[in-house]
Amino acid sequence: MKDIDKMGIKEVSVAELSGVKIGHAQDYDAMTGVTAFVFEGRAVAGIDISGGGPASRETPLLDPKMACQDINAVILSGGSAFGLEAGCGAAKYLEEQGIGFDTGYAKVPLVCQSCIYDLSIGKSDVRPDIAMGYEACQNAVVGNDLCGSIGAGTGATVGKLTTMGRSQKSGFGICTYKLGELIVTAAVTVNALGDIFDYDSGQQLAGMTTEDRKIFADIEDGMYAGAIAGFSGGDENPQQGKNTTIGIIITNAELSKGDMNKVASMTRNAYSRCILPVGTTADGDSIYAVSVGKVTADINTVGTLAARTMGEAIKRAVTTDRMDDKEYLAKCIEL
Repeated sequence: MKDIDKMGIKEVSVAELSGVKIGHAQDYDAMTGVTAFVFEGRAVAGIDISGGGPASRETPLLDPKMACQDINAVILSGGSAFGLEAGCGAAKYLEEQGIGFDTGYAKVPLVCQSCIYDLSIGKSDVRPDIAMGYEACQNAVVGNDLCGSIGAGTGATVGKLTTMGRSQKSGFGICTYKLGELIVTAAVTVNALGDIFDYDSGQQLAGMTTEDRKIFADIEDGMYAGAIAGFSGGDENPQQGKNTTIGIIITNAELSKGDMNKVASMTRNAYSRCILPVGTTADGDSIYAVSVGKVTADINTVGTLAARTMGEAIKRAVTTDRMDDKEYLAKCIEL
């Protein structure tokens, strides 16, 4: 395990990062929720989408070829494609605050969103809606460092190559690191098909278990040996399209839209180090990257620190406030 202090990196509260508020809303009975990142002022964003089945809203705006320079919010939610309704709730809230792109006739909030599939836990017919998206924005505050089964992480699970009966509860994680004047925050909802590992040590933290749930079962070994029934990578896979890890990097580095797309792609290194397998056709893995500040910083330093910060956020998502095993299995719709 690397000592970040020796690298000159300090962990700080997200409160030190000006220009963003974070809010959560959730339904613990239905096991789904929303996390809102509301930006105040400059918010130049990019995205990296590596999964084969993303559910998203307004992500084409983040292409450097598009005219849009600043966005107003990023929403992470449960509900699969149904959960995209929560983005409309965020837009409603922002419009009421007078926030959005001024067309001369109305201010149109620019809200980007990505969703996880959490319909296999809790209640599949209850998903994030306009009201929940609105509530998450209402709840947005400076310095919200909460992790665990909250917001978009409420229904997050990992290790689902075969059945939910061999999976584990995951959640939402956040971490903020500071290097000199540079601040990088990473937040993530880990809802992966695969197993989860520590960024530095490679130690397994969560994932698919044996049928008796006493020890981890190696997903990769099973895939190669053909020993895990049901996995082929095609549409017949029982977990096809039912997974996704969605995250966001927010930094005070002053970088361009093209730069932020590159930072997002560099952050994917954390997914590669911490999640296996990752970016599959059964996932919708996505990473936003948003610049909210004016600090001069080298893009490669920002991207490298972003990956390290994301690695720690992933760890916290699967280790914070883990649900009791019996309670978790009772929430799973099918085992």
